[in-house]
Amino acid sequence: MPEYPKPVGESRVDKPWGYELRWAMTDHYLGKVLHVNKGEALSLQYHERKDEYQYVVKGCVDIELGGPDGALTTHRMRAGDTLHIAPGTRHRITAVEDTDIFEVSTPHLDDVVRLSDRYGRSGT
Repeated sequence: MPEYPKPVGESRVDKPWGYELRWAMTDHYLGKVLHVNKGEALSLQYHERKDEYQYVVKGCVDIELGGPDGALTTHRMRAGDTLHIAPGTRHRITAVEDTDIFEVSTPHLDDVVRLSDRYGRSGT
């Protein structure tokens, strides 16, 4: 029987808002699926180095976006929509319905500065 590559590290990581599946990780990029349960939200956060693209596979989310200062604007994203989130961009995703998002980013897993979190997580 042939040997197949093993999954990437902890391929499924449970989160209070759903889970993420890490499907690719190299020194240059990270690929994962974010599954966000209806009504749940990620932290209001930004990244100092992490550069990411998101593609909504199924479902619908509201994403709040803003620069380092000033108000946040809310945008609705549905299946087929894409978004680039550059370093320093404040953002938060809230699921309008159960949603799956493909995310491809630089591999900075610990580069998260949380500004607000409904689950009590804080800091970086």
